[in-house]
Amino acid sequence: MPTLRTFALTLLTTPTLEARLIAPPRGLPDDGPGPPLRLAEPARPANLMPVHVRRSRVPALSAWGNPALRVRILHALANHELQAVELYAWALLAFPDAPSELRADLLSVLVDEQRHTRMYVARVEAHGRAFGDFPVTDYFWAKAPSITTPLQFLCAMALTWENANLDHTTETAAAARAGGDEASAAVIDKVHADEVRHVAIGWKWLARLKPDGMTMWDAWQANVAWPLRPALARGRRFHAAGRVAAGMDPAFIAALEAADNDLDVRGAGLEALRARRGSGDDAVSTS
Repeated sequence: MPTLRTFALTLLTTPTLEARLIAPPRGLPDDGPGPPLRLAEPARPANLMPVHVRRSRVPALSAWGNPALRVRILHALANHELQAVELYAWALLAFPDAPSELRADLLSVLVDEQRHTRMYVARVEAHGRAFGDFPVTDYFWAKAPSITTPLQFLCAMALTWENANLDHTTETAAAARAGGDEASAAVIDKVHADEVRHVAIGWKWLARLKPDGMTMWDAWQANVAWPLRPALARGRRFHAAGRVAAGMDPAFIAALEAADNDLDVRGAGLEALRARRGSGDDAVSTS
């Protein structure tokens, strides 16, 4: 029986897609998690190695009616989910001393992200292409070096990127239906429902780990580093319902809805991140 540590390490150091998507055995023991291990990057097969953002532009959602363009959007979504799988495994290795309940939550989200990846890969294949046929980037991985605590990880992953995905999945599912692709829309709906749970997990642990007397909004902002900020925790169109379902308090939801999501400011943050890593978000045009 592997341990949680060996499972996460094998997932990240085996350069095949199949290794990323093998679900952990039930009852995976977490004894002897070992010292902190912060991998700089995952082992990837050659066709999924990241490239510069200029080589990985993705069509806008308005292109969903064209199957040849739609498949490129689905491919980018699969890559986003793959990075999430990898980063939740990264967190299990990076934070062995995190509370056991938190580590169990991280593993449960990782399993969801594996399922999301498989569903999006299946949609890519339904369009006659394979995952790896188009360039991918490592936008989410680019933030990992600045994350030094479990709370920072949750504030980045669950309460920024997955928080924003409550809006993105709502808009993307609508675009898929408008483009006549009900099968993809159904997949995106399932992803959205899981994202509500992921945001709820982040919210639960923010409440538990933040300093006493600090508001949830202030604690979240104190645990994210530029370019992460409110503009990246929401979409161009804000949908409050997912946040309500995740248990966020009305003050946090109102502050996020009122946050500036100016695209010029948003782009400046992305460019700062790209300059540091030489890559960017492969779905900027779809969010």
